[in-house]
Amino acid sequence: MSTSRRPEKPSTVPQNLIPSSSPAFGTPVHPINPRRTAPIKAPPVLKPAVRATVLPIELPPATLRPLAFRTFTKKHNLTLTSSALAALASFIGKHCGSGWREEGLAEKVLEEVAKSWKKGSGLVIVEGGGETLKSILKALEGSMSGGRIVNGSNLSRQSSFNFGSDASAQNGSLSETRPAIDSHNSFGMSSLDVKDEDEDEENLKDPREWFKVIGAFEQPRLIYNVSQKHFDKSTSKPSLFPDPSHKTDLFRQRYHVVHQRILRNETFQAPTFSGARSATLSRTASISTSQTNTLTPIANLLGRSGTTHLLLGMLTVSPTGALTLSDLTGTIVLDLQHARPIPEDGAYFATGMIVLVDGSYEEDYANHAAGSSSTLGGSGGIGGTIGGKFIGFSIGHPPCERRTTTLGGTEETDRNNLTGPAFGWTDFLGVGSERATGSRMNRIASKLLAPDRRYNVVIASDLHLDIPSTLSALRTLLRTYSPDPTDPSPSYPLAIILTGNFSSKASLAGVPGAGSIEYKEHFDALASVLADFPHLIAHTSLVFVPGDNDAWPSAFSAGAATPLPRKQVPALFTNRIRRVVAEANKEVWGAGSGKKGGKEGEVVWTSNPSRLTWFGIKGEMAILRDDVLGRLQRTSIRFTKPSTEDEGVDAEDLPDATPAPPPLSTSTETQEAMDIDAPLSRSPRRGEEHQQQEQQQLDTDLLTARALTRTLLSQSHLSPFPLSARPLHWDFAHALNLYPLPTSVVIADSEAPAFVVKYCGCTVMNPGGIDGSQGVGKGREGRARWVEFDVKSGAGIVRAEG
Repeated sequence: MSTSRRPEKPSTVPQNLIPSSSPAFGTPVHPINPRRTAPIKAPPVLKPAVRATVLPIELPPATLRPLAFRTFTKKHNLTLTSSALAALASFIGKHCGSGWREEGLAEKVLEEVAKSWKKGSGLVIVEGGGETLKSILKALEGSMSGGRIVNGSNLSRQSSFNFGSDASAQNGSLSETRPAIDSHNSFGMSSLDVKDEDEDEENLKDPREWFKVIGAFEQPRLIYNVSQKHFDKSTSKPSLFPDPSHKTDLFRQRYHVVHQRILRNETFQAPTFSGARSATLSRTASISTSQTNTLTPIANLLGRSGTTHLLLGMLTVSPTGALTLSDLTGTIVLDLQHARPIPEDGAYFATGMIVLVDGSYEEDYANHAAGSSSTLGGSGGIGGTIGGKFIGFSIGHPPCERRTTTLGGTEETDRNNLTGPAFGWTDFLGVGSERATGSRMNRIASKLLAPDRRYNVVIASDLHLDIPSTLSALRTLLRTYSPDPTDPSPSYPLAIILTGNFSSKASLAGVPGAGSIEYKEHFDALASVLADFPHLIAHTSLVFVPGDNDAWPSAFSAGAATPLPRKQVPALFTNRIRRVVAEANKEVWGAGSGKKGGKEGEVVWTSNPSRLTWFGIKGEMAILRDDVLGRLQRTSIRFTKPSTEDEGVDAEDLPDATPAPPPLSTSTETQEAMDIDAPLSRSPRRGEEHQQQEQQQLDTDLLTARALTRTLLSQSHLSPFPLSARPLHWDFAHALNLYPLPTSVVIADSEAPAFVVKYCGCTVMNPGGIDGSQGVGKGREGRARWVEFDVKSGAGIVRAEG
């Protein structure tokens, strides 16, 4: 009998058995040999994406020059220096490699750099040694991959870059968020992209939205670079207690600006076809256009006794009391005994002014006979004074330069200038440059300014709030510009500028009746007057410019000349006026109505001096409250009158380099403003005598206004005096510059007659006292006088009402 056997289980573990701890998968009883176990593989690790790399090459700057010239100069009107070209060649060779030419990588990089430079800097010359280009390249480096700009669209829309050293160290790449616009930029003209520009044009439909008041302490400080022949923005922070060297820089910068302006004039550019040069001044004007003049440095007079020269320098007084002329090379004593001013009785010449002197040099032979030499620092001079003297034949102011010649624009440039616009890309006030924003501003202005309307700016001066007749005159002015409420299209002035002094006596200086309490009560009385015209103040901008009698400087100066510029009246005394304007806006516009029909009324307390700009670079008004005429008359040089055989030119003749300004307005309003104290009834004979006296007074005021205008605009400065006559804050003296020439200038001078004169395309105005008088408290009750300026036509007129 055979028996069957059940098969035995294998004693070994089958191959490729998947181990498991679950009974359902037949886990073997015997332990698993670890040597036969397949290793468990870890999940794959995802490697980071490798950034595309470029093999750097060494790109010579000369090879990149044609492409850079095409992009920067031909397309963007920028001048590329050799250092900037080397920096761009190094950057493109490192990040674009060999594909910089075939793939067009370099052209895109150059395009982005040019756009960023124009938006962030505004200068026409691209320098490689400064922080601006370094910051642009460093920001661009973080946005490149494989030689290409990854977020190129964002780059082209960046509004501005912070080119400071701190920002460049912290931000290695361009931020996709929009940086804050610089506080100096008005409306962001130099940094807005196309999309933002269109939005602004849609939202800002009121012309007052494009007006901006720029205080003296807010203006950017520009320094003229002699080697590069352009203006650089100062990197140092201005201070009220600067280094003593800044006092010298103040006058040095004034000289550089006038000197470069003269060299750009046609009469100082020698023709290439003639080597003959003449150094003479015309007897009929500042400079003769039929001859070519050459300036001689004062130091070059040594050893050239008996020769005639044309000098440019500043009138000063030496420690010995002699009148001298100084430039950057030396100083020489002037002999103006037989000199004649050009034009006769048409300008003022005082110490501190930069003038042209035509004459002959005469060495000091007496010192030569004694065995001394006439050299710099020798016995013939003191310090940098050259021995001998310069005998002047004629003396004149530097030729004035039109605004269109300096900045360019749509108007015709000066015909007497050969080089054309010099600083079209320079942003002098932080509102944009002419080349960058001029065409857009002209387009917006033509769209918003209706051709059949006047857009006036009203200027009144000497608002003595402690005199009742002044408040009555102010009511007359406000009533004139308050239209009928039933008028469907009322016309309001764009701005009403009220200049001090707001008190006839020095405030807070211990004068009886002029303390802090009384000073605040005077502004409260002004607020009561403004409250009676809610519709007017809700549709205009009130601008207040202080004087020397206002707080706080009058507390320690007692009304004397305080250093310019000076800050606004403290808000402690003016809070009620702000509340009145806010209540008027609420009453007229409604709570939360915003800007349904235009811009709400505002009140601006600004510095002295200050600037008013409209439509960016299109219009500019410089405002100064100072007694300039009296200071000129006290410090000016007196010349010997010529004999009858050698009669001088007519005082109304003007330089050939500039057109003659039109005469003062002879309308009834102007004539009444000049003669406010005339009797109402006269006999025929007395009437004829009075008419003759009136005409003589108008002629005298006309010559005074022209002389004052020509002096200030030719000097390109609102205060061309030494610091002993008119103190200035050294680091803020740039706020008084008149270069480039503004569209209009307001000289609120209580000692000068009211006038409106246009010279070299600039309208110069003096409103006189608002109560219609030259002195204090002499005006007639309710009589008001002011100046009305139309920003569209650039014309002004003296008005008198009441």
